[in-house]
Amino acid sequence: MSYPVSAGRPNYSGNFIPEIWSGKMIENFYDATVLAAIANTDYEGEIKSFGDTVNIRTTPEITIRTYTKGETLTVENPDKPKLQLLIDKGDYFACIEDDVDKIQSDIDLMDKWSKDASERMKIKIDQRVLANIVTEVSSFNEGLTAGRISGNIDLGVAGTPEALTSANVLQYIVDMGTVLDEANCPESDRWMVIPAKMAGLIKKSDLKDASLAGDNTSILRNGRLGMIDRFMLYMSHNLPNSGGEFDIIAGHKMGFTFASQMTEMETLRSTTTFGDIVRGLQVYGYKTVKSEALARGVITL
Repeated sequence: MSYPVSAGRPNYSGNFIPEIWSGKMIENFYDATVLAAIANTDYEGEIKSFGDTVNIRTTPEITIRTYTKGETLTVENPDKPKLQLLIDKGDYFACIEDDVDKIQSDIDLMDKWSKDASERMKIKIDQRVLANIVTEVSSFNEGLTAGRISGNIDLGVAGTPEALTSANVLQYIVDMGTVLDEANCPESDRWMVIPAKMAGLIKKSDLKDASLAGDNTSILRNGRLGMIDRFMLYMSHNLPNSGGEFDIIAGHKMGFTFASQMTEMETLRSTTTFGDIVRGLQVYGYKTVKSEALARGVITL
């Protein structure tokens, strides 16, 4: 729409009014990503390219036997199959900046596009990994009868989710902690990923602002909220959800491993037009290492 003018003073119909391009751009908003905070990422430095395999050694379980005086001892050779982390997934982006646009623009478009692509890459990977990890939780740590010892803790299932309110949300978090306790999961380095509305219920509960106590890490970076019952809570929009039901996942960093690396980031001249192409390839892989160190809930809010 043209700038308004007084009556009897029509706009010129020619090219006498120049267009002005702002030297600023509106920033995009991005979903917080959590994988780097909740997964074991020790193997990232060992991957080099798409298709690499990282062999993970695991500690064997030693058998304890009752001793009878004078008996011949049973000697075992401790062994446990290795786990293989296959770097078998990859996502890329590619875009072109026309030479004409480059001349007319006083903004580093390539830099802006690369940053946007990087953030969107992380979001897509988060969604993919979280959707798969929730399906690989130990059967003792999910469902209507969770708990390796008690077997009577209701964490909800698809079709019969646990309905959370500000009155019972803290109890639910405690129940997930109990499930992991019964699985002998270490108490340190526990985490839980929850949807935004559940985070809101926590802030309305008896805990209120204490949910954020002692944490000076920005929520804009990785969704980190604070600690409740040994869980460091992270808020994410990338959790699986369907029909008003949300999957939430909790656990310990030893539960699954994730490795990712931007193997290609390059700029080259286009062969079909006048312009520069910027493109990047990120390869990654993930694997559940200890399913008993993960817990899954299905909730409605």
